Amino acid sequence: MSSQSTPRPGRGALSNPEGRFESRRVELIDDGWAKDPEVAELPPLETTVTAEHAKKIITRNDSPDIPFEQSINPYRGCEHGCVYCASGGTPILMGDGSTRPLSELGVGNEIYGTEKRGHYRYYVKTRVLAHWQTRKAAHRLILADGTELVASGDHRFLTERGWKYVSQEGREQRAQLTLNTTLMGFGAIPSTAGPCDSSDYRRGYLCGVIRGDGHLGVYRYQRPGRGHSHQYRFRLAMIDTDALERAARYLGGFGIGTQRFLFQEERPNRRRIEAIRSSARASIECIERLIEWPACYEGDWVYGFIAGIFDAEGSFNDGALRIANTDIRIIDAARSSLTRLGFGSIVETARANGSKPVNYVRIRGGLREHLRFFRSCDPSIARKRDIEGQAVRSRAKLDVAAIEKLDGERDLFDITTGTGDFIANGVISHNCFARPTHSYVNLSPGLDFETKLFYKARAAELLEGELSRPSYVCKPINLGASTDPYQPIERKLKVTRSILEVLQRFRHPVTIVTKSSLIERDLDILTDMARENLVAAFVSVTTLDPALKRSLEPRAPSPLARLHAVRALCEAGVPIGIFVAPVIPAVNDHEIERILEAGAKAGAESAGYVLVRLPYEVKTLFREWLDGHMPDRAAHVMSLIGAMRGGRDNDPRFGTRMRGVGPYADLIARRFETACRRLGLSRKRGNSLATAHFRRFPAAGGQLNLL
Repeated sequence: MSSQSTPRPGRGALSNPEGRFESRRVELIDDGWAKDPEVAELPPLETTVTAEHAKKIITRNDSPDIPFEQSINPYRGCEHGCVYCASGGTPILMGDGSTRPLSELGVGNEIYGTEKRGHYRYYVKTRVLAHWQTRKAAHRLILADGTELVASGDHRFLTERGWKYVSQEGREQRAQLTLNTTLMGFGAIPSTAGPCDSSDYRRGYLCGVIRGDGHLGVYRYQRPGRGHSHQYRFRLAMIDTDALERAARYLGGFGIGTQRFLFQEERPNRRRIEAIRSSARASIECIERLIEWPACYEGDWVYGFIAGIFDAEGSFNDGALRIANTDIRIIDAARSSLTRLGFGSIVETARANGSKPVNYVRIRGGLREHLRFFRSCDPSIARKRDIEGQAVRSRAKLDVAAIEKLDGERDLFDITTGTGDFIANGVISHNCFARPTHSYVNLSPGLDFETKLFYKARAAELLEGELSRPSYVCKPINLGASTDPYQPIERKLKVTRSILEVLQRFRHPVTIVTKSSLIERDLDILTDMARENLVAAFVSVTTLDPALKRSLEPRAPSPLARLHAVRALCEAGVPIGIFVAPVIPAVNDHEIERILEAGAKAGAESAGYVLVRLPYEVKTLFREWLDGHMPDRAAHVMSLIGAMRGGRDNDPRFGTRMRGVGPYADLIARRFETACRRLGLSRKRGNSLATAHFRRFPAAGGQLNLL
């Protein structure tokens, strides 16, 4: 897809780049747009409409940033480069340090991605927001250290010089991988047999954790009037209960019962400590036998011992993995065991001149070896397996040694994550950054977004089927979560109206967000539903300035048309709110109070706002727009956005992505709240809609149950 820097008549984007992002949906309406003779030589772009045959219509959402759990997107305005990642077996780094095949990931899984802070990138935890599969041609990447990756030509990996595609795939204007390009990450984790949950592993674990953190002894004391007696004591006290629970379970497997108790209450500067104990002579004697040093360190005992001593005395901070102890026998056993497992290590001593010096066994080899350690030995304390906050740096040889195009097509997968990337076989991989409700159709976020539209075929039939299921739980459904439900093609196709007709018949609550005055067409349905508190609507207004609107949203309804829709809905008794979105600093943020006043005057009862978001390629489109329409303030606008996004163009984190951070973001929030209080506008996204009126009908072809 070629780049086009000259404006097209009636179009907002100036170019058609490859990539993915979330964008505003625009509405076709006669808004007095005059043809510009300077761009008359460019023919207007035609709009194509394609049916999408979905298997279901309701999307479930789990985000703290949106006030609804269910949504329906009747239309899709644009989908961007289809960049499915890899074969299903590609190992993905999970949040607990383990790996899982890409094909087996699910929505909600915690994995690792990365985040750029200043000049450096760091590993952070994120969530899988969506998961897709397709069948496409694929390439095999072979790196200098032996790491292999299978990905489509459209997939991107992070290199020392930024994100690059696997291949151009016939496109000449995008950065692609070449031989000797260095990828970022730590490389494939060497395969290791790892432990099995055997008796030897459990013995080794108990030896490590009890010798490292336990108390075991026999005490002789004199009882009045009687001879000497013995008291048997075993106690294991730990901050991390996961290790304590494993130790108790393993002891129980050997017939040793223990009691759980609170060893130390939580206090200022002191953490809560729980413990297990036993005072039975037979139990203590059995524990003593279990933790005896073996004649040689071998087999599963070695894996267990290293896991146990790490849980008891290990640490993983600042990129260093260490095991500490004052007992030189334990240090020697730890280092010998690590050597047996193929790990390089070094012994360091703190307070060497003290009466009881502390020795540290430090595992060498960087993050890849640390992750191999966790996979191999399987220590139980999740806190100590956390790599979050570590800088992305590695000595691994991740230069591209070969790129091979594979014959035929492969089943390939990709995911959407909160950070926009993930770790695939030890390499930082770009994810499908689209809303989780979208699939991919090889389109651009630029002009394609405005000209290639899709609609859900059989939407009403699919919805009726889902609502008719006995297991369905009635909760408000949102129309417009991703795409404006009143697209230009809605006038002809009436997909949104068909959905509303089903919701009306089932007496199901619905919220609507739109920037189109076409919503007035459905007042008959909305008015009826409003009588039973089944509907709330929001009209989005970006600016009241017609000139700014024509450059920012050239095909959207005019501000007056949108306010007219607010007034019409209010007069019809439909709860209506005004949405200031997106708020762009130094572009339209000065209009917040004016937009809210106009909305309140038209009858709006509530209000909301969203700060402009610039994920991935959309930042390029937005910079183009600034350079083309506001060159005098472009740098200032981007500087303010960066100040509200932690120094970046975009912040994908839940809780801050919609509002921003920092003084300027706080100022916008205070201005919005003050204006809402003055105008009597609720700051909640709609009122509490009723679900008690919901009635279920049998799906087409079904029958009613006889009760």
